[in-house]
Amino acid sequence: MRLARTEPTDQEPDIRARPPLVREFLLVAGLFLAYKFGRQAANGHVEEAFRNAGSVWDLERALHLPGEGAVQGLLLHSQPLTHAANTYYAAVHFPATALFLIWLYWRRPAHYVRSRRVLAALTGAALVLHLLFPLAPPRMLPAAGLVDTGQVYGPTVYGQTPATDTMANQFAAMPSLHVGWAVMVALGLIAATRSRWRLLWLLHPAITLFVVVGTANHYWLDAIVVVALLAVALAAFRLPLSARTVPARLPGPGAWGSGEGTPGPAYAGGARLAASGMYEGGVRPAISEAPVASGTYAGGAR
Repeated sequence: MRLARTEPTDQEPDIRARPPLVREFLLVAGLFLAYKFGRQAANGHVEEAFRNAGSVWDLERALHLPGEGAVQGLLLHSQPLTHAANTYYAAVHFPATALFLIWLYWRRPAHYVRSRRVLAALTGAALVLHLLFPLAPPRMLPAAGLVDTGQVYGPTVYGQTPATDTMANQFAAMPSLHVGWAVMVALGLIAATRSRWRLLWLLHPAITLFVVVGTANHYWLDAIVVVALLAVALAAFRLPLSARTVPARLPGPGAWGSGEGTPGPAYAGGARLAASGMYEGGVRPAISEAPVASGTYAGGAR
């Protein structure tokens, strides 16, 4: 019988599924620049960003979510740990996602196409939310009472005056693409590899969540919303069947020993029809008749 394994394969990649390199480079670079300029266009809504921050903070307390300060308190016990968290926030986000896409492109082309589409859709949805819902991060909210660990302990990717920061929009906390991209990287690598240790990739989004909350750059709700958006994007862009299923066949020349055509149906007991799929007159042979080519008698007796 023909079997199917729904697990990734470590065989050589199918180069037919690999898009042209130059086109992909220009596409990804274009999407990145569109997102960066889009975030800049959303800058300047300072008063609205602080009003929204107060609403998010009150909603989290109404939902009995843990305070962001509890996570930051763990960091502040150790200055080296705080510095490491700031470094992780500043230096891992983009390189990890870029390396993820590059590896998929060369080793798992079909997985790459889906992951690129999901990341593009997620980033586009995040940009829309940045425009519609500017949000000051918890490090700026007086009611939160949190420390801006980037400014105090370094390093930081943000300027000291958020309202005039020309390098980044500091009022785009909702949703957290740090968390969304990290979750996608982990899920993509788990789906595309077969290592028994592949679940350890989940440490990346777990550490990222700890870092973005502990450094007071994001609220819990920023992470919850981006995971919900990612779930929608993953459902919209299903992995192609050819990338999910690895066919396995019984040993023998060709699929059924004939090397031609599609295998006929197998009957209970192991008997199968001849290559034409039908005997003279359309009658199935009795048990006493000669064996078929597979070496198994009708009824399963040998």
